[in-house]
Amino acid sequence: MLSATATPRDAAPALTIPAEDYARFCDFFYRKTGIMFGANKTYFVERRLQERMAATRSATFRDYFTMVRFQASGEEMQSLVNAMTVNETYFYREDYQFDALVRHLLPEIARTRAPNDPIRLWSMPCSTGEEPYSIAMQILENWPQADAFSVEILASDIDSRVIAEARQGLYTARALHRLTPSLKSRYFTAVGENFRICQELRGSIDFSVVNITEGLAMRRFRNLDVIFCRNMLIYFDDNSRRRAVEALYESLRPGGYICLGHSESMSRMSSMFRPRKFGATILYQRPVDND
Repeated sequence: MLSATATPRDAAPALTIPAEDYARFCDFFYRKTGIMFGANKTYFVERRLQERMAATRSATFRDYFTMVRFQASGEEMQSLVNAMTVNETYFYREDYQFDALVRHLLPEIARTRAPNDPIRLWSMPCSTGEEPYSIAMQILENWPQADAFSVEILASDIDSRVIAEARQGLYTARALHRLTPSLKSRYFTAVGENFRICQELRGSIDFSVVNITEGLAMRRFRNLDVIFCRNMLIYFDDNSRRRAVEALYESLRPGGYICLGHSESMSRMSSMFRPRKFGATILYQRPVDND
């Protein structure tokens, strides 16, 4: 998922960005994305900035920063976001939540819906697609009522590059290491040393590039029943985390659920949600209006 850590290919660059300009950039990026870079990320951020300066042939950092802020198309800002986010995931990661989804959440939601009514799920940040595809497989394999309802799966990420990869649905064997042989044979086709997920699943998920801090982009995410937002909020500071949680709250139907990563706890971020325990799995519910 979303992270900001150095990768093994990094070699120590000459640090050429003035401290004042670097601080201005970090503040700008934080306001645009909600992501705050701590002092331990300085090397990573500077390296990525230098790579983008070289790619755009910017003579100085100030020239590059001016372009990022004022370019009408926003193309370089998106390229910069892509460079600053590292996505690593695999199929059926933290799958105890997928089990809770089909054993508890979906049956509970279905009791309040008429047949063929939509049930809407959102995976964000979805990275290269392993999470939403895992959700789809789990529902098809383990929820007997799947055919009785119109299940919609939305998936989004701030990184346009990983969304393009998710739509392609091509994965290494490492990404599939937790899948059973039967799941692999049923949903994947070998492509050289890699594996492509079947067209039926690729066509069933609505992938899009979305920044949770942009209110206009968030308007289409309403009346959701379940949101998987795992391992993203840990990269935000308290203020941007609070705003993000409020946006997620507004995206859910009353009674809807949010699933966080195993190291995250809604109780430390907001009192708007009610914790619900399903076995050993703790999820968070937006209260219904009359609760």
